Amino acid sequence: MTGIKAVWSGLGGDPALLARVSTVVREGVLPARLPVRELARACVGACALAGAELAARRTGLRELPGVRVDDAAVATAFTGERLLLVDGRAPVSFAPLSRFWRTADGWVRTHANYPHHRERLLRALALPRSADPAAVEASLAERAALDVEDAVYAAGGLAVASRTPEEWVAHEQAAMIAARPLVERGRSDEARARTFAPLEAGPLLPAAGLRVLDLTRVLAGPVATRTLALLGADVLRIDAPHLPELPDQHADTGFGKRSALLDLASDRRTFEELLATADVVVTGYRPGALDRFGLSPEALAERRPGLVVAQVSAWGTYGPWGGRRGFDSLVQAATGIADVEGRAGRPGALPAQALDHGTGYLLAAAVLRALTEQSYDGGSRFVRLALARTAAWLTEGTREGADVREGADVREGADVREGADVRMGEGEGKGMTKAPERQVSGGSDVVADVWVTQTDSPLGRLRHALPPVSFDGGPADWSRPPGPWGADPARWL
Repeated sequence: MTGIKAVWSGLGGDPALLARVSTVVREGVLPARLPVRELARACVGACALAGAELAARRTGLRELPGVRVDDAAVATAFTGERLLLVDGRAPVSFAPLSRFWRTADGWVRTHANYPHHRERLLRALALPRSADPAAVEASLAERAALDVEDAVYAAGGLAVASRTPEEWVAHEQAAMIAARPLVERGRSDEARARTFAPLEAGPLLPAAGLRVLDLTRVLAGPVATRTLALLGADVLRIDAPHLPELPDQHADTGFGKRSALLDLASDRRTFEELLATADVVVTGYRPGALDRFGLSPEALAERRPGLVVAQVSAWGTYGPWGGRRGFDSLVQAATGIADVEGRAGRPGALPAQALDHGTGYLLAAAVLRALTEQSYDGGSRFVRLALARTAAWLTEGTREGADVREGADVREGADVREGADVRMGEGEGKGMTKAPERQVSGGSDVVADVWVTQTDSPLGRLRHALPPVSFDGGPADWSRPPGPWGADPARWL
């Protein structure tokens, strides 16, 4: 199984509900050799369906709200961090030392956006803090890619050798990842069934009244919690005071949330007070990094029965790389994606940080489904995802048209939100509509005016992508813009 069918099955969803999903296909968006558009569509569609399912459960609707997935909205959201403007200023993306470098026997990808990662990279290469890209380039050109990978990770930095798909498949970590489901789900106890307060009038907000502790950084976790905030949750992001977030990254992923600073090493009391009435905890740090604070799923559920604990990591929580840090760009390099997308012997990249975004929407979907399941049969729940597992799914072959369902609603001439002439494309199935290509520009920067808006915020005037998660009666935008990092009190509303 591939596409949304596979995702929904992996989430434990009722396959009959897939008939409530309709899709607007846009040729030319998120162009790549791998089926990125199809992966993105499936992840967002499954998330929207999980939201609609929970909304129906909470309101007693006999029929789920209809879910609409527009490739233009999805592609715009997946490239949202590049579309962001703050008072007209474009965001700062990758730092100069975050890139591919040629080594003596291949290529290596480094990530040094955060100051502490930059320092560790330079220390591993025996270079001064003032070293420029030319010095790094010269140092790496004399070394083997795998040696660089080992040395930088040993120093606490981030670097991976660029591998072919065949080389990655032969790696022990790849075998461990392939043996796991796309979405790991389970229950830790027999806590009583969850009961929900009635939803207030207005947009259907399936997560309204729920409290989410957000302990995530870059980028999948923040995308997931931003989506839960869109759907009504009170999301409180907690960061350590000594680990400041990159300003533009915070602006992009902070919609709908509040942001507080809390040192878990010295102020456990405040955290335990927050946990005592939390419904969901989402973590995105290196596996095991938070265990010393009692933040493993088992320890959390013991102190707060009925909790949903969601974890996202780069490489999974198992295998020889289970304790390693990682980011989307590094996972693309290690798993062979960069090799597949490369040109003229040089590694390439996907048209978006699709592993981050896709995994983020899957994580939000898994949380929503866990909440729905709790309302029937209780139990503390945990869900786990890994960027490398999403990468394996992408390279296994999500393929175009895989999420076409039998019995779905097809409405000609009713392009979602744009009012354009929508028609069935040749070979398209039921529920899959094809919009005229003239409406959306191709390429990796997909900007359709209807999917981008401007919002005033404490950070300035923001141009940003609208959320792609859409169902009948649901929210069209976040209820609040992002504020300054760490400016909110560490307490619930």
